[in-house]
Amino acid sequence: MKVVSWARLLPALLLVLVPFLEGCGNFWQAPGGGSGGGGGTTSTTLSSGYFYVLNQTTKQIIAYNIISGSLKTVGTYALNAAPYSIAIGPGNAFLYVSTVTGIYLYTIDSSGALTAGNNGSAISGDLASAMAVDTSGTWLIDAETGASGGVIVNAISITANGTLNSSTEQSQSFNVTNSSVEQMALSGDDANIFLAAGEGGTLVIPFTSTNANPFGRTANVISTVTSGASALSVAVDPGTTPRLFYVGETEASSNSGGIRAFNYSSLGSSKLTEIAGSPYSAGGLAPHAILPDAAGSYVYVASWQGATSDGVLQGFNIATSTSGSTTYTLSSISTVATGIEPSSLAEDSDSNFVLAVSSGGSADLQAYIFDTTTLGKLDDSINSTTGTDPTGAVAVAAQAP
Repeated sequence: MKVVSWARLLPALLLVLVPFLEGCGNFWQAPGGGSGGGGGTTSTTLSSGYFYVLNQTTKQIIAYNIISGSLKTVGTYALNAAPYSIAIGPGNAFLYVSTVTGIYLYTIDSSGALTAGNNGSAISGDLASAMAVDTSGTWLIDAETGASGGVIVNAISITANGTLNSSTEQSQSFNVTNSSVEQMALSGDDANIFLAAGEGGTLVIPFTSTNANPFGRTANVISTVTSGASALSVAVDPGTTPRLFYVGETEASSNSGGIRAFNYSSLGSSKLTEIAGSPYSAGGLAPHAILPDAAGSYVYVASWQGATSDGVLQGFNIATSTSGSTTYTLSSISTVATGIEPSSLAEDSDSNFVLAVSSGGSADLQAYIFDTTTLGKLDDSINSTTGTDPTGAVAVAAQAP
């Protein structure tokens, strides 16, 4: 389900948008996709770290973990407004939730339970459709769809108790035609923000966390492969030295949804390079979520198949032509079904489960385990309903290791 936000009208510097030259690239490695439907259940004795699901229909945060193959509810927390996005700070101490009334803070205890911070009041009036926290825990970055078009990206410094210092907020506006905020990711070296902006393509925004204003003075735009298509999802290779970053677009591959992979190092050059074979078919119509596994071996893409059909989760293996080479290729592993309209993916902190949430009905939380025979293949393990409604799960976030 597409999430729409109402942006604040504020003075903002219109950045010079520097379009990238034509070029494509692919990157990511996922623990393996498997063939098989999402309706079955595979038994397991594995356990997970804590993770959190936003349910927009019931206006709830639900905290979970998995113990010996069984899903356990740590707590259910009512929100006063429908949520949009979620982010967890480094060290797993603070959790941020954006809603139609602003951004709210929760502290996380050792049991994974949440406690509302700031006396339950919003810590920011930003109406963010996407959020991220930099690796130092210095900045909360959020993105809003502008009231009159374009997108607004904000950065607010984080205090020691997790609240935000509004006096430090920096904002930049991007006047990109037909743009909207779909999904955002920050690279592990804290150097670039990637924003899927719908028909506006993908924005790559330079970022420096040590600056009083962390935004760069220019941004780059990656146009969609097909005119009129939409960039829906983004992801970056894990770690502080990324190799690749990904973009999920509609109509990117044979009039169907696809994943594009780009060499991260080419961001500093005059021409962005896309890996050979990109874009790759994502197996569905609209790739709404991308997840590279923590080890950097595989990448998974969750796509919509329609308002009444299960989605599909496609896995890819990432390989280099020779040891130490910077030439990468993706190869399909297999697919597994998700719920209707999958919206978000995460890997638990123990690297035992890939978690998917879906907004369109039936079970809206799925947990997959990694197949022990086919590397990177996913096997369906848990299907469940979040909160009190089987629809409306829009985001999942897992604690870091």
